[in-house]
Amino acid sequence: MSPTYGNVFMVVAPSGAGKSSLVSALLKQDPSISLSISCTTRAPRPGEADGREYRFVSQDEFMRLRDQDALLEWAEVHGNYYGTPRDRIDEATRLGRDVLLEIDWQGARQVRQRFPSAIGIFILPPSIEELEARLKARGQDEPQVIARRLLAAGGEIAHAPECEYVIINQEFSVALLQLVQIVSAARLRFSSQAVRHAQLFSQLGISAPH
Repeated sequence: MSPTYGNVFMVVAPSGAGKSSLVSALLKQDPSISLSISCTTRAPRPGEADGREYRFVSQDEFMRLRDQDALLEWAEVHGNYYGTPRDRIDEATRLGRDVLLEIDWQGARQVRQRFPSAIGIFILPPSIEELEARLKARGQDEPQVIARRLLAAGGEIAHAPECEYVIINQEFSVALLQLVQIVSAARLRFSSQAVRHAQLFSQLGISAPH
């Protein structure tokens, strides 16, 4: 496999921790980061557009992508299939662009097999009580669904040690700043700087370590 130089960021969190809000704010602040768009076999919901929220595909098309090793990771959830196409991620990282994936811990494990240098960022709530309050405040789920999400959260949080960074989302502005700082630091790694400043590195006689 040819070397890749763009960073792959994986943002992982239990439902209600604020992952999507933080990612959305980060992308608005730094549009140079590409958000990976997953594909799914489920039908579009009202207001969703193909290629924006998801790439909507048939089950046959999904299986073809899976069998051709065209998915970084995939899973079946409630009878529908979800997966991360690798074509755009491979292209972006090869060109030195950064890619961000909103993903669960199981998907993150699969992605790391393909991109060992992927950067895992786990978003934690300040407490389980606060997580419950946020889930209720969203007004999207019935009480029994919230109870299931809280039960699942404990198992998901147990995988936080698999990530390189942990952000405790107590105050949104602080958590966003910390997310921006992680991205900034990753871009200063040797491999990233070498591709972004290839001409300078060549002039200075700097070569990649063996």
